[in-house]
Amino acid sequence: MSSNTNIKSTPKDVFLHLLNIFTFYLSVISFITLYIQYISALFPDPLDFYFTSMANSVRLSTSILVIAIPVYILTSWLLGKDLASKPERRELKLRKWLTYFTLFISAVTIIVDLIMFVFSFLSGELTVQFFLKVFVVLLVAGAVFGYYVWDLRRKEMKSKTPKILAWALSFVVLASIIGGFFIIGTPAEQRDRRFDEERVGDLQILQSQIINYWMQKEVLPAKLDDLQDSISGFVPPSDPATDLPYEYYVIGDLSFELCATFKTSSYESSRQNWEYNAERTCFERTIDPDFYNEANRLYKEPLPIRD
Repeated sequence: MSSNTNIKSTPKDVFLHLLNIFTFYLSVISFITLYIQYISALFPDPLDFYFTSMANSVRLSTSILVIAIPVYILTSWLLGKDLASKPERRELKLRKWLTYFTLFISAVTIIVDLIMFVFSFLSGELTVQFFLKVFVVLLVAGAVFGYYVWDLRRKEMKSKTPKILAWALSFVVLASIIGGFFIIGTPAEQRDRRFDEERVGDLQILQSQIINYWMQKEVLPAKLDDLQDSISGFVPPSDPATDLPYEYYVIGDLSFELCATFKTSSYESSRQNWEYNAERTCFERTIDPDFYNEANRLYKEPLPIRD
């Protein structure tokens, strides 16, 4: 018994245990983040819905899982193999410290998660989205806590349970990543959506420049090239994918159209007045002369001089 208490960690032990726990934390956080973003996509909140940031978060979480999970499984297998041949290494202080620290983090996560649930319930702000997010965090943290409690109590080091859990974990992660293709879209679809977001941004810039041109000259530009300004350095942007100029048409003294060809469809909660489908879409705009003339007058009016 005394020999077990004097077991010291080798550099190999430190490397494997730290790498194992680091990739484990990365995997858990990324897994939770992935499902939270999936829930946000399936149950969008009109007050807080940004597809671009959500898709970026999904890509990052997926990338971490693809790399961290195999490393975690590999290091777990190496540690398990070492423990099977030398059961006394279960008493390593490093191993116990990391195990109990993980139990502590899991317990704190569960407590905080339940506190937030009760707080939202008392505030009357429970939604399907919020409930599912709380459930995901509670489920993952509970599973982590349960596994490490079992690992501390188990006596048989040649148990097949870790191997079964490793296969189950790999299947769940793989299914989660594939499921994301149906919820968020494939990498090609996400690339198209980023291009479409950039197109909308370009059209908004062009719209502002056209209105500013009218405010200065009280006439709409005949073509987009008229917006070029050698002093400010402004050059009308072009389509980010094809590098072709955007379509612009003057349809009245105060009305114009900006057109672009999109690859995807916008979400209902996207930027107002910029909804589009996966096709050539035109946005008609009419300038309100009363509003913009007054704005122009205030802009040009000199500031009063104080006595």
